[in-house]
Amino acid sequence: MTVLVTGATGNVGRLVVDELVARGVPVRALTVDPERAALPDGVEVAVGSLAKPSTLPAALDGVEAVYLAPYARTVSRFCELACEAGIRRVVALSGASVGDEHPASSGHGFAAVEKAVGAGGFDWTFLRPGAFMINSLGWAPSIRERGEVRSVCPGATQTPIDLGDIAAVAAHVLATDGHVGRIYELSGPEGISLAGMVSAIGGALGKPVPFVELTPEEQVAEWVSSGYPEEIASWLVEMFEFTVVNPQVPTGVVEELLGRAGVSFAEWAKGNVAAFS
Repeated sequence: MTVLVTGATGNVGRLVVDELVARGVPVRALTVDPERAALPDGVEVAVGSLAKPSTLPAALDGVEAVYLAPYARTVSRFCELACEAGIRRVVALSGASVGDEHPASSGHGFAAVEKAVGAGGFDWTFLRPGAFMINSLGWAPSIRERGEVRSVCPGATQTPIDLGDIAAVAAHVLATDGHVGRIYELSGPEGISLAGMVSAIGGALGKPVPFVELTPEEQVAEWVSSGYPEEIASWLVEMFEFTVVNPQVPTGVVEELLGRAGVSFAEWAKGNVAAFS
Protein backbone atom coordinates (compact mmCIF):
# COMPACT_ATOMS: atom_id res chain seq x y z
CA MET A 1 0.00 0.00 0.00
CA THR A 2 1.48 3.32 -1.07
CA VAL A 3 0.46 6.33 1.02
CA LEU A 4 0.44 9.88 -0.33
CA VAL A 5 1.52 12.29 2.40
CA THR A 6 0.32 15.80 1.64
CA GLY A 7 2.04 18.74 3.24
CA ALA A 8 5.19 16.64 3.40
CA THR A 9 7.36 19.62 4.32
CA GLY A 10 4.97 20.73 7.07
CA ASN A 11 5.55 20.36 10.79
CA VAL A 12 3.43 17.20 11.04
CA GLY A 13 3.52 15.87 7.48
CA ARG A 14 7.31 15.64 7.40
CA LEU A 15 7.24 13.53 10.57
CA VAL A 16 4.46 11.33 9.15
CA VAL A 17 6.81 10.50 6.27
CA ASP A 18 9.48 9.34 8.72
CA GLU A 19 7.01 7.29 10.76
CA LEU A 20 5.64 5.50 7.70
CA VAL A 21 9.13 4.79 6.36
CA ALA A 22 10.08 3.32 9.75
CA ARG A 23 7.09 1.01 9.44
CA GLY A 24 8.14 -0.09 5.95
CA VAL A 25 5.16 1.58 4.27
CA PRO A 26 5.83 2.90 0.72
CA VAL A 27 5.46 6.69 0.71
CA ARG A 28 4.86 9.30 -1.94
CA ALA A 29 5.49 12.78 -0.55
CA LEU A 30 3.67 15.81 -1.95
CA THR A 31 5.86 18.88 -1.62
CA VAL A 32 6.65 22.08 -3.50
CA ASP A 33 10.27 21.96 -2.37
CA PRO A 34 11.81 18.47 -2.33
CA GLU A 35 15.26 19.76 -1.42
CA ARG A 36 14.03 21.58 1.67
CA ALA A 37 12.05 18.49 2.68
CA ALA A 38 15.26 16.42 2.89
CA LEU A 39 13.17 13.29 2.44
CA PRO A 40 14.53 9.85 3.36
CA ASP A 41 15.95 7.58 0.70
CA GLY A 42 13.30 5.54 -1.05
CA VAL A 43 10.51 8.11 -0.68
CA GLU A 44 8.87 8.94 -3.98
CA VAL A 45 8.44 12.67 -4.57
CA ALA A 46 5.42 14.32 -6.14
CA VAL A 47 5.99 18.01 -6.75
CA GLY A 48 2.85 19.95 -5.93
CA SER A 49 0.57 21.23 -3.24
CA LEU A 50 -3.00 21.03 -1.97
CA ALA A 51 -3.11 24.75 -2.77
CA LYS A 52 -2.64 23.87 -6.46
CA PRO A 53 -5.23 21.18 -7.27
CA SER A 54 -3.88 20.89 -10.82
CA THR A 55 -0.86 19.09 -9.33
CA LEU A 56 -2.97 16.49 -7.52
CA PRO A 57 -4.04 14.02 -10.25
CA ALA A 58 -0.47 12.90 -10.90
CA ALA A 59 0.24 12.73 -7.16
CA LEU A 60 -2.86 10.61 -6.50
CA ASP A 61 -2.32 8.20 -9.38
CA GLY A 62 -1.52 4.72 -8.11
CA VAL A 63 -1.75 5.35 -4.37
CA GLU A 64 -4.19 3.61 -2.04
CA ALA A 65 -4.37 5.98 0.92
CA VAL A 66 -3.77 9.63 1.76
CA TYR A 67 -2.61 11.51 4.82
CA LEU A 68 -4.45 14.79 4.35
CA ALA A 69 -3.11 18.03 5.79
CA PRO A 70 -5.89 20.44 6.83
CA TYR A 71 -6.27 22.87 3.93
CA ALA A 72 -9.89 23.91 3.81
CA ARG A 73 -9.75 26.20 0.79
CA THR A 74 -9.30 23.39 -1.74
CA VAL A 75 -10.49 20.35 0.19
CA SER A 76 -13.62 19.92 -1.93
CA ARG A 77 -11.56 19.78 -5.10
CA PHE A 78 -9.12 17.36 -3.46
CA CYS A 79 -12.04 15.06 -2.63
CA GLU A 80 -13.32 15.18 -6.21
CA LEU A 81 -9.90 14.30 -7.61
CA ALA A 82 -9.30 11.61 -4.99
CA CYS A 83 -12.61 9.96 -5.87
CA GLU A 84 -11.71 10.05 -9.55
CA ALA A 85 -8.36 8.43 -8.71
CA GLY A 86 -10.09 5.64 -6.78
CA ILE A 87 -8.69 6.58 -3.39
CA ARG A 88 -10.49 4.75 -0.59
CA ARG A 89 -8.59 5.62 2.57
CA VAL A 90 -8.11 9.15 3.92
CA VAL A 91 -6.66 10.03 7.31
CA ALA A 92 -7.20 13.75 7.83
CA LEU A 93 -5.49 15.99 10.36
CA SER A 94 -8.15 18.12 12.00
CA GLY A 95 -8.26 19.86 15.37
CA ALA A 96 -9.89 19.90 18.77
CA SER A 97 -11.44 23.29 17.98
CA VAL A 98 -14.06 21.72 15.72
CA GLY A 99 -17.40 22.96 16.99
CA ASP A 100 -16.02 26.22 18.41
CA GLU A 101 -18.37 28.89 17.07
CA HIS A 102 -16.13 31.90 17.70
CA PRO A 103 -15.79 33.74 14.36
CA ALA A 104 -11.98 33.61 14.53
CA SER A 105 -11.76 29.96 15.59
CA SER A 106 -9.61 27.54 13.62
CA GLY A 107 -12.44 25.07 14.14
CA HIS A 108 -14.32 26.38 11.12
CA GLY A 109 -11.57 25.32 8.74
CA PHE A 110 -11.13 21.94 10.40
CA ALA A 111 -14.88 21.33 10.27
CA ALA A 112 -14.89 22.13 6.55
CA VAL A 113 -12.18 19.52 5.96
CA GLU A 114 -14.05 16.89 7.96
CA LYS A 115 -17.35 17.66 6.20
CA ALA A 116 -15.86 17.36 2.73
CA VAL A 117 -13.95 14.16 3.46
CA GLY A 118 -16.91 12.63 5.26
CA ALA A 119 -19.16 13.34 2.29
CA GLY A 120 -16.64 11.97 -0.19
CA GLY A 121 -17.38 8.32 0.47
CA PHE A 122 -13.89 7.53 1.74
CA ASP A 123 -12.88 5.21 4.55
CA TRP A 124 -11.93 8.12 6.78
CA THR A 125 -10.35 8.76 10.14
CA PHE A 126 -10.08 12.22 11.69
CA LEU A 127 -7.28 13.19 14.08
CA ARG A 128 -8.13 16.08 16.42
CA PRO A 129 -5.12 17.22 18.42
CA GLY A 130 -5.39 20.13 20.82
CA ALA A 131 -2.63 22.62 21.61
CA PHE A 132 0.80 21.86 20.20
CA MET A 133 3.85 21.95 22.47
CA ILE A 134 5.67 23.74 19.68
CA ASN A 135 3.35 26.72 20.15
CA SER A 136 5.38 27.64 23.23
CA LEU A 137 8.26 28.57 20.92
CA GLY A 138 6.39 31.85 20.69
CA TRP A 139 7.89 32.60 24.11
CA ALA A 140 11.45 31.97 22.92
CA PRO A 141 12.36 35.54 21.89
CA SER A 142 11.21 36.93 25.24
CA ILE A 143 13.10 34.25 27.15
CA ARG A 144 16.28 34.82 25.15
CA GLU A 145 16.12 38.61 25.22
CA ARG A 146 14.55 39.39 28.62
CA GLY A 147 14.74 36.12 30.52
CA GLU A 148 10.98 36.10 31.15
CA VAL A 149 7.63 35.10 29.73
CA ARG A 150 4.85 37.67 29.44
CA SER A 151 1.40 36.08 29.14
CA VAL A 152 -2.18 36.16 30.25
CA CYS A 153 -3.67 33.43 32.46
CA PRO A 154 -0.79 31.59 34.17
CA GLY A 155 -3.30 29.07 35.49
CA ALA A 156 -4.73 28.15 32.09
CA THR A 157 -4.35 24.37 31.95
CA GLN A 158 -3.98 22.61 28.61
CA THR A 159 -2.86 19.19 27.42
CA PRO A 160 -0.27 20.14 24.78
CA ILE A 161 0.93 17.41 22.44
CA ASP A 162 4.25 16.80 20.74
CA LEU A 163 4.13 16.84 16.93
CA GLY A 164 5.95 13.52 16.86
CA ASP A 165 3.13 11.87 18.76
CA ILE A 166 0.57 13.18 16.26
CA ALA A 167 2.66 11.82 13.39
CA ALA A 168 3.10 8.46 15.10
CA VAL A 169 -0.66 8.15 15.54
CA ALA A 170 -1.27 9.11 11.90
CA ALA A 171 1.17 6.44 10.70
CA HIS A 172 -0.32 3.84 13.03
CA VAL A 173 -3.84 4.56 11.81
CA LEU A 174 -2.74 4.37 8.17
CA ALA A 175 -0.81 1.14 8.65
CA THR A 176 -3.24 -0.85 10.81
CA ASP A 177 -6.89 -1.85 10.71
CA GLY A 178 -9.83 -0.84 12.87
CA HIS A 179 -9.83 2.93 12.52
CA VAL A 180 -12.37 3.61 9.78
CA GLY A 181 -15.03 6.12 10.81
CA ARG A 182 -13.18 7.01 14.03
CA ILE A 183 -12.53 10.47 15.41
CA TYR A 184 -9.49 10.48 17.66
CA GLU A 185 -9.14 13.34 20.14
CA LEU A 186 -5.39 13.59 20.71
CA SER A 187 -3.67 15.14 23.71
CA GLY A 188 -0.40 15.13 25.53
CA PRO A 189 0.01 12.91 28.61
CA GLU A 190 -0.67 15.61 31.20
CA GLY A 191 -2.66 18.69 32.01
CA ILE A 192 -0.19 21.50 32.56
CA SER A 193 -0.73 25.21 33.19
CA LEU A 194 0.99 27.96 31.24
CA ALA A 195 2.99 28.71 34.39
CA GLY A 196 3.90 25.03 34.59
CA MET A 197 5.14 25.09 31.00
CA VAL A 198 7.31 28.11 31.75
CA SER A 199 8.68 26.35 34.84
CA ALA A 200 9.53 23.30 32.72
CA ILE A 201 11.37 25.48 30.22
CA GLY A 202 13.27 27.02 33.11
CA GLY A 203 14.14 23.55 34.34
CA ALA A 204 15.50 22.64 30.92
CA LEU A 205 17.56 25.84 30.90
CA GLY A 206 18.76 25.30 34.45
CA LYS A 207 17.52 28.67 35.67
CA PRO A 208 14.22 30.18 36.78
CA VAL A 209 12.15 31.94 34.13
CA PRO A 210 9.75 34.48 35.67
CA PHE A 211 6.14 34.53 34.49
CA VAL A 212 4.93 38.11 34.08
CA GLU A 213 1.15 38.02 34.12
CA LEU A 214 -0.61 40.30 31.65
CA THR A 215 -4.20 41.46 31.71
CA PRO A 216 -6.36 40.28 28.79
CA GLU A 217 -6.19 43.78 27.32
CA GLU A 218 -2.39 43.88 27.59
CA GLN A 219 -2.10 40.44 25.99
CA VAL A 220 -4.33 41.35 23.06
CA ALA A 221 -2.36 44.58 22.55
CA GLU A 222 0.98 42.71 22.55
CA TRP A 223 -0.25 40.12 20.06
CA VAL A 224 -1.78 42.74 17.79
CA SER A 225 1.48 44.73 17.85
CA SER A 226 3.33 41.59 16.76
CA GLY A 227 1.02 41.03 13.79
CA TYR A 228 -1.93 38.99 15.05
CA PRO A 229 -5.37 40.08 13.81
CA GLU A 230 -7.27 41.45 16.80
CA GLU A 231 -10.10 38.91 16.45
CA ILE A 232 -7.65 36.00 16.62
CA ALA A 233 -5.82 37.53 19.59
CA SER A 234 -9.14 37.93 21.42
CA TRP A 235 -10.13 34.34 20.61
CA LEU A 236 -6.85 33.00 21.99
CA VAL A 237 -7.30 34.94 25.21
CA GLU A 238 -10.84 33.58 25.54
CA MET A 239 -9.51 30.04 25.14
CA PHE A 240 -6.95 30.57 27.87
CA GLU A 241 -9.59 32.04 30.16
CA PHE A 242 -11.85 29.06 29.51
CA THR A 243 -9.13 26.58 30.50
CA VAL A 244 -8.52 28.40 33.77
CA VAL A 245 -12.07 27.55 34.81
CA ASN A 246 -12.25 24.29 32.83
CA PRO A 247 -8.81 22.67 32.94
CA GLN A 248 -8.17 20.25 30.11
CA VAL A 249 -7.51 16.61 30.95
CA PRO A 250 -5.59 14.05 28.87
CA THR A 251 -7.63 11.87 26.54
CA GLY A 252 -5.26 8.87 26.74
CA VAL A 253 -5.72 8.13 23.03
CA VAL A 254 -2.04 8.38 22.15
CA GLU A 255 -1.16 5.89 24.86
CA GLU A 256 -4.00 3.56 23.85
CA LEU A 257 -3.10 3.51 20.16
CA LEU A 258 0.69 3.47 20.42
CA GLY A 259 1.11 1.40 23.57
CA ARG A 260 3.55 3.89 25.05
CA ALA A 261 3.49 7.12 26.98
CA GLY A 262 3.20 10.36 25.09
CA VAL A 263 6.02 12.90 25.26
CA SER A 264 5.72 15.11 28.34
CA PHE A 265 6.18 18.86 28.16
CA ALA A 266 9.33 18.64 30.30
CA GLU A 267 10.80 16.11 27.86
CA TRP A 268 9.87 18.33 24.93
CA ALA A 269 11.44 21.37 26.62
CA LYS A 270 14.71 19.51 27.17
CA GLY A 271 14.76 18.43 23.54
CA ASN A 272 14.19 21.99 22.35
CA VAL A 273 16.31 23.87 24.91
CA ALA A 274 18.47 25.44 22.20
CA ALA A 275 15.52 27.44 20.94
CA PHE A 276 15.18 29.17 24.31
CA SER A 277 18.91 29.69 24.93
